[in-house]
Amino acid sequence: MASAPPAVHTSSLSRDSNVPTAPSFPPSRLSPILLRKFSLSFSPFASSSPNSSSNHPKILLRCSHQQFDLASLRQNEEELDEEEGEEDRRGDGDDFSSFDLESMEEEARDVVREYSASLSRELDIEEEIDEKKKFSGKKKSQRSSSKHFQIPDHLLPRIAIVGRPNVGKSALFNRLVGGSRAIVVDEPGVTRDRLYGRSFWGDHEFMVVDTGGVMNFSKSQADVMEELAITTSVGMDGISLASREAAVARMPSMIERQAVAAVEEAAVIIFLVDGQAGLMAADVEITDWLRKKYSNKCIILAVNKCESPRKGLMQASEFWSLGFSPMPISALSGTGTGELLDLVCSELKNIEALDSSEVEENYVPSIAIVGRPNVGKSSILNALVGEDRTIVSPISGTTRDAIDTEFTGPDGQKYMLIDTAGIRRRAAVASSGSTTEALSVNRAFRAIRRSDVVALVIEAMACITEQDCRIAERIEREGKGCIIVVNKWDTIPNKNQQTTTYYEQDVREKLRVLDWAPIVYSTTTNGHSVERIITAASMVEKERSRRLGTSILNQVVQEALAFKPPPRTRGGKRGRVYYSTQVYLSH
Repeated sequence: MASAPPAVHTSSLSRDSNVPTAPSFPPSRLSPILLRKFSLSFSPFASSSPNSSSNHPKILLRCSHQQFDLASLRQNEEELDEEEGEEDRRGDGDDFSSFDLESMEEEARDVVREYSASLSRELDIEEEIDEKKKFSGKKKSQRSSSKHFQIPDHLLPRIAIVGRPNVGKSALFNRLVGGSRAIVVDEPGVTRDRLYGRSFWGDHEFMVVDTGGVMNFSKSQADVMEELAITTSVGMDGISLASREAAVARMPSMIERQAVAAVEEAAVIIFLVDGQAGLMAADVEITDWLRKKYSNKCIILAVNKCESPRKGLMQASEFWSLGFSPMPISALSGTGTGELLDLVCSELKNIEALDSSEVEENYVPSIAIVGRPNVGKSSILNALVGEDRTIVSPISGTTRDAIDTEFTGPDGQKYMLIDTAGIRRRAAVASSGSTTEALSVNRAFRAIRRSDVVALVIEAMACITEQDCRIAERIEREGKGCIIVVNKWDTIPNKNQQTTTYYEQDVREKLRVLDWAPIVYSTTTNGHSVERIITAASMVEKERSRRLGTSILNQVVQEALAFKPPPRTRGGKRGRVYYSTQVYLSH
């Protein structure tokens, strides 16, 4: 910048080309007081100029998008003061008293406030835009999740997966639902009960139902046992040979009954076949069964195990003889599952989300039913829900997966009942070499972990065994509420009024880790005292979720400290507990 003082016109002032200029006023009319206020109101921008004759750096002042050379302005002001003094001495009639400095300073303050307000508005707008973006993103996710949440499970359409054993139904179920809900092992007859899972594709949401393999019943008993991987030796010591053979003979019909129940409530049926094994006689029989009884439903023929797209078309071409249009997919890699879901959703009707006032967003406590094999866990579930929800058989290990079933109690409270597989000793599971049983026990432990109340079922005649104690220790270690269900109470002979008292004392003595758990005696064969299980579970759940007052909790802690003070450190100081409160933990 030139060292000569600028003219009094605003056209000679340096301007910021990026922003428009605000209304300005001649810098020659600015007083030193006003300049000092400007210098306090704005941040000075210092820049050293090599061509400047001054020794100190030049200070630029930004005001209303205009830059002023503060040193030049001061020099110009001094020269003007000298000229005004000479004119006064010459007796000129110029009177600068006519200029109102206060009004000019007020005008400058208004300009400063206007500029500051404009900056504040811009910052506020940017923050509002960012907040709106974040809030809209949250609202979209909340809207989508709330839409899914507002549709109860019983109102969602059902998608049933049926087929002969070992074609990959459980693998496709896990692919559609996500995760590993169903047990997937390269063995036939792993899945036996119906397994439900919630899934969505695009704007559609539905329930996927996994079923057991539907078999043709022309096979012999030995073939059925091999096909379903049934054993008549494990856990069936007290059962006669005739009862074992009758149970084996009834098993295929029980599995078929579960599959029929899933197909009858389904809106779309996915008929799954094995592309690598090719067309089998069982596939033809299932096709005739579906066409004869469920021709009014949408049936989609999916050819599984077609990992290669080129070979998949060749593998699927063999199934045109069934009368359906085959679709090659791979449940393992996910190939073709998107096209399958598009076809499934095209047959579904859109379900509008219910109003928030119509949907009760209450918490649904989960009750896991666990115990040793053949103590009556599935019988308790069927007696509670009033239907054959799971297969009940004297064959050990009938239940494989953890079966979730929603149940409404007498008081209108909803519960999630979880039927689990029988838990044997770790050494017995390892010695059997069965991967399916190991996965079933793992599912049972996971059911304990995700439940609120655990119903430990024991057999009345066997009373408390070592394995029951281990399961009780697992429940106590997980920190869950628990009730002890003594099932098959009708098998105790010569019962009197003191039988229950003596039996309860024996249970309390052997299960000391659960000495606080209520005991319920039931007989599931005739439904005696089954409703007491839900009553006791509800009481335990309420006690488990009860919140203690801070004063009561501090009083208990102080009494405990007075009974046994904290240990001393190496320095001889004793630990102190100043305050205690119960933290709220969401379910």
